[in-house]
Amino acid sequence: MKNYQIPPGSFGLPLLGETLSFVSDLKFVEKRYKQYGSIFKSHIFGRSTVFMVGPEAAEFVLSSHMDHFSWREGWPNNFKVLLGESLFLMDGEEHRRKRRLIMPAMHGAALANYIGTMERITENYLKKWKQKQEFAWLAEFKKLTFDIASELLLGTQTDAESARLSKLFTTLTNGLFSINPLALPFTQFGKAIAARNQILEHVTKVIRERQKNPTKDALSLLIQARDEEGNSLSEKELIAQAVLLLFAGHETTTSMLTWLCVELARHPEVMQRAREEQMQFANGDALTLEKLGQMHYLDQVLMEVERLHPSVGGGFRGVIKEFEFKGFHVPTGWQLVYAIPETHRVSEIYSQPENFNPDRFSPERQENKQRPFSLIGFGGGPRICVGIAFAKMEMKIIAAHLLRGYQWEILSNQSLEKVRIPTSRPKDGLRVKFQPL
Repeated sequence: MKNYQIPPGSFGLPLLGETLSFVSDLKFVEKRYKQYGSIFKSHIFGRSTVFMVGPEAAEFVLSSHMDHFSWREGWPNNFKVLLGESLFLMDGEEHRRKRRLIMPAMHGAALANYIGTMERITENYLKKWKQKQEFAWLAEFKKLTFDIASELLLGTQTDAESARLSKLFTTLTNGLFSINPLALPFTQFGKAIAARNQILEHVTKVIRERQKNPTKDALSLLIQARDEEGNSLSEKELIAQAVLLLFAGHETTTSMLTWLCVELARHPEVMQRAREEQMQFANGDALTLEKLGQMHYLDQVLMEVERLHPSVGGGFRGVIKEFEFKGFHVPTGWQLVYAIPETHRVSEIYSQPENFNPDRFSPERQENKQRPFSLIGFGGGPRICVGIAFAKMEMKIIAAHLLRGYQWEILSNQSLEKVRIPTSRPKDGLRVKFQPL
């Protein structure tokens, strides 16, 4: 390597580095990006860290140089402890093999079988919301998306069982970025581990039942999956994948659906156009994959929500091969974070990036197509989120029902300020007044 100049930036305080400001300051990356450009150094979660911003950086990490990075070596230790040996933390050939086994449960023909369940659960919630009239939507979306995930992935049948699991997942999620690493009963991390143990116990029991009596849920598909050599997932792997799919299958969609409803309420003209599109499909026929594929304006709206409100702030990697980017050298052993919200606001790609404007994704404009890796809310490259088709279908179904039959207004005296960790959400959970059209 010719150049041993490491990226600009600051390592912060001894030991703590810049961890506290990273966790508490919403503009941590943005400020440093303005100061240093698309690559800068820091020190968070006990490690020398390089941050990379922008489509070129995202392509470098997620595609062209992915062999320089490891998922397992990148994510903070809490993730490894709480999310176990799942797809999330696998690298290389092991990841490719396991991903191929999981894909059929998340794509293609399997999706068509999930539509009816998604609609039924959504309609039940709409009835509840109509009676409640006023509520905090974030918590409600979390219950709705968790019910969908737990029924489709695990075949969960009762509300009580689903509610108990949902609470446990909230506790687990709160432990992902807890700064105190001690696993004591009263610490956030300790509580998260206790919740994880109860989740594992439940999932193990369900897997053993499914092995005896397979059903139509995704878990049964995973149990039956075989690769080219006839290998299947071991029980330990099935447990880890099921926990990951449940976790990822409701956290991110909850975040995006909540912001979708914020932006539709703030932009009545967008709401109106999206509603008019839905009225073309509201002839009483059941939703199908084909119909969902024809909702082009709703696609644009959801892409703009993903751009402006990605549910996670970035992805962690471990640097396993030193590299150079933009003339700076990054040594082996560092941690890398590629930044998502800041990449989505690069003004060379997106005109007036702070504004909510679904038209930027219209067939005429397609701003995101100017440069690959400009829209990375679900990641990108060979490791793009395995559940992306599932998540997009679920959000479209829920949005379609909301637009066809209901209206809502945001109640006053609440903060919609963004909280980013563990996933992006409005601070007070979006309290609304909800009623039929």
